[in-house]
Amino acid sequence: MELQRRAKGLFSCLFHDFSEVLNLQSDMVENMIVTRELREMLPSPLSTVKHLNLRLVTFSIHLVIAKLVDGLLWIAPHTKTVSIEYGDLDKASFKFSFSYKKQLGLGLSYQSLFNLIAYGRISRSLRSGSRSRFSLRCSSSSFPVADMDGGAGPSLYPLHRCKTIHLVRHAQGIHNVEGDKNFKAYMSPEYFDAHLTQLGWQQVGNLRKHVQDKGLLKNIDLVITSPLLRTMQTAVGVFGGDGYEDRLDVVPLMVANAGNSDRGAISSLNSPPFIAVELCREHLGVHPCDKRRSISDYQFLFPAIDFSLIENDEDVLWKADIRETKAEVAARGLKFLNWLWTREEKEIAIVTHSGFLFHTLSAFGNDCHPEVKKEISKHFANCELRSMVIVDKGMAGSDSSTTNYPGKIPSGPGPP
Repeated sequence: MELQRRAKGLFSCLFHDFSEVLNLQSDMVENMIVTRELREMLPSPLSTVKHLNLRLVTFSIHLVIAKLVDGLLWIAPHTKTVSIEYGDLDKASFKFSFSYKKQLGLGLSYQSLFNLIAYGRISRSLRSGSRSRFSLRCSSSSFPVADMDGGAGPSLYPLHRCKTIHLVRHAQGIHNVEGDKNFKAYMSPEYFDAHLTQLGWQQVGNLRKHVQDKGLLKNIDLVITSPLLRTMQTAVGVFGGDGYEDRLDVVPLMVANAGNSDRGAISSLNSPPFIAVELCREHLGVHPCDKRRSISDYQFLFPAIDFSLIENDEDVLWKADIRETKAEVAARGLKFLNWLWTREEKEIAIVTHSGFLFHTLSAFGNDCHPEVKKEISKHFANCELRSMVIVDKGMAGSDSSTTNYPGKIPSGPGPP
């Protein structure tokens, strides 16, 4: 009875089967979720719709979006595009494009399996008498969604399709001291490209000891850092070499007293390579603490950090009057994770910022127990480290396994 009541409410509006464009609007996303029981009970109502547009007043990123898209694809199983716009003042949107290898018949009974991998591609399987597949690509100006598997049990993935990442928020900066008490303090020009406090350097020392005690440093292939003073100070302090000795054959990671640190130079000897990447910067715009110096200034202070991926010497990304939206930060985070798959390194440390981490990671863990999702996405403390694994579910990587063994070597007939 409940399913029948819901079905009646869902289709109380008049559908024209000959229309190719369908525009829907709902106050709540829950109203557009079509349960599996309902999909199995009723046939798909619209086979001719080619473009389905949904406008939502409210939307929770914590909702597994596969349920919403699955319901929309049941309403219009042959659609070429699905557009979802949500938000009242700060609007954002998802847009999905579909290509079909095999046209679906009316009344086809199917079970859909969604996997949205971290770089934003979805694959959907359809089952009838024979199995047909079609894929779609997701381009999103909104929060990315990390995984659409519905199960919460253990999963298996090939080792060579995984990367271990050690995510670190920078240690306490001078802007955090007042900013943690009063958010408006972040607007102060005196915190331009904020450097670490003395307490922050103590936090760096404690994390460095932890990293060494756990043996992490010997396994890390690369250190990626946001190109801001506080993140680079944290990165070299935690993952750099020991005290620097003036040598012609060794370039320091950080010169003495860089950024008013009152610290000695830090050596690059016996440390992994360091590279600065703009994609993992903090929320861009308005707050002076998030504006960087020129790269030429940084190259003097941090000689052994590789800045070659940064195109502009001056900071052209930070705008004094425009602040990045949360959706834009999350989309940038998705782009950053996609870029990680182009790297050959398998174990990477990333030193970045609280806002960047929170808005990027909040999209992940939707297929997990709520406590696991909370563990992934909760706000980072200063100089906190969390180790995670990212998985290539969609054949994005091309590396072969270094540990798999094919067996049957030598091959040949067995004994008679």
